[in-house]
Amino acid sequence: MEDMSTTANAIVAFSQSEKIKAGLIWLSSASGMIDNLPGPEKQGAERFFKTMVGMVHQEVMMAKRVTGYEEWDRVSGYMERAMVMIESGVASQSVDHLTMALSQVTNIGQKAMSYLKEKKLLGGN
Repeated sequence: MEDMSTTANAIVAFSQSEKIKAGLIWLSSASGMIDNLPGPEKQGAERFFKTMVGMVHQEVMMAKRVTGYEEWDRVSGYMERAMVMIESGVASQSVDHLTMALSQVTNIGQKAMSYLKEKKLLGGN
């Protein structure tokens, strides 16, 4: 990750990472349920799931625009691959990509948290 060049960028990266992690955890949990639904219910669930993935993806894109951190591009790529799985009718297979996105977001958040702790702007031991 680029140097946490400003405190403001680190704060945005940290707060966005926490919000995005929550969304990715929820999406990962929900992805396995969709494939087992019958026809019309599955179609509706896929549309809803796709919308939710899109909403979390928008948060990733916003974090990238605000912070400029290239790591968000990697998260975006994983989310785009997850969307391909959903559009292909195999939402449960999106979980691998969502998990990779979660791992990357966790790394971003950890680096931001470390920077903020180093600057004595975030408590903790």
